[in-house]
Amino acid sequence: MPGQACTAKRLRKLVHALPQTFRADAEAAASATMIDPTRWGVTVRQGCENSLVETVWTGAVCLLGGDPQVAAAAAADLGARYAESHRRYHNSAHVQAVLQDAAVLAGELRLPAEERAVLAIAAGAHDVVYDGRPGDDERRSASWARDWLTRAGVGEVHVARAEKLVLATVTHSAPPDDLTAWVLLDADLAVLGADPEVYDRYRAAVREEYAALDEPSWRAGRAAVMSGLLARDPLYGTGAARRRWEAMAMANIARELDSLTAT
Repeated sequence: MPGQACTAKRLRKLVHALPQTFRADAEAAASATMIDPTRWGVTVRQGCENSLVETVWTGAVCLLGGDPQVAAAAAADLGARYAESHRRYHNSAHVQAVLQDAAVLAGELRLPAEERAVLAIAAGAHDVVYDGRPGDDERRSASWARDWLTRAGVGEVHVARAEKLVLATVTHSAPPDDLTAWVLLDADLAVLGADPEVYDRYRAAVREEYAALDEPSWRAGRAAVMSGLLARDPLYGTGAARRRWEAMAMANIARELDSLTAT
């Protein structure tokens, strides 16, 4: 039937434009329900298939029933902010890495599609405000996410959930049973478990972001942060992250602490 064929074509276009982390669930749901998007458990508004769903943010907002034009405007602002000239580590490369690592962990933990969408939104927004003011930056990032999601018409349950996930990055802690929060937090710290060469580039980039600090102040502050991380047992909240990064992360942190405290 022409109408059904047209619907199927539009839905396939939407599904294939979604980030990889959502695509398998969406394809399975569409196939199992004879191309009925309402059976995904969310509302897919008309127009999403033609919006900028190739971006993680826009795809996730659309999946949660958000307006595609507002989602695209938010995505544009997101990109502009992560391209700010003062950023050396907390830039688009970082947020892309967090999104990628979060997708891997979420897939292994089999998080539901809606949770993955909220996770993608929180991962995209978690450093959208970055002025080198810990705590304040995360709270303003959470407010940014709430504002745009509300404007896009996303339901309050999802808005509050995304806001809560971003705020979890203030303390980098979450309730033990909140797997989605731990996926975000673990993905944010995945760089600690990178190869030593990558890790050294990361710490040099962070030092550049704090160039206004003199060397003694930098060393004292950074050593306090890294000592706190080294004392965490375990460092990562999910078993999937621990298997991937824990051993290398602990070695990298210990090595950096040695360099920070060397006389």
